[in-house]
Amino acid sequence: MLKNKKMKIRNNFYRVTIIYCLFITNYLIAHPHVFIDNDVTIVFNQEGLTGIKIKWIFDEMFSSMITHDYDQNKDGIFDLTEIETIKNEAFSNLRKFNYFTRIKIDEKDFIIETAENFSVCLENNCVIYDFFIPCKVPVEIFCKEIRIAIYDDSYYVDILKLDKDCVRFEGKSLMDVDYTWQLKDNTGNPYYFGQIFPQEIILKFKKKNE
Repeated sequence: MLKNKKMKIRNNFYRVTIIYCLFITNYLIAHPHVFIDNDVTIVFNQEGLTGIKIKWIFDEMFSSMITHDYDQNKDGIFDLTEIETIKNEAFSNLRKFNYFTRIKIDEKDFIIETAENFSVCLENNCVIYDFFIPCKVPVEIFCKEIRIAIYDDSYYVDILKLDKDCVRFEGKSLMDVDYTWQLKDNTGNPYYFGQIFPQEIILKFKKKNE
């Protein structure tokens, strides 16, 4: 369920500014105009960490604009052609902003080259983006630390904080990995005039002792 605070803005004035100034060209410096519920799935394979699946559930206003502009046949379903158009016009530009995702591997910044497997659907009047960020980190006998933060430091988009039910793990190799994780605010890196602390997933993993 979307938070009630996401439903406060209903003004048609924002149709052009949100879609074309944020997701298509450049975004404006302002208080939040788009609100997102965020789910994260951390994916392992036989070698170790392979990447991160991200799901964004948009507020009703932004969802109505995307639906109005891209559901050409008005059937409430995005077909393959419509999905490709949304990807090109209302998602791919976010590469400039690292898809609002910051990843550190043992305190070193990970450069996000691409997002894969993009899809979009409409559910309960909300547009949902799904995509995958590749990030390969081999599992070793020594502990690796991965920090993942998803936020817009301009605060034009409010990506709501995760709770533990919104962080999942996937992959058969998990049975061979010792891992711990927590959600924590990064109090040393505030944004939006120092008012907001980005939330981080802090993941530590290594090979299980045999």
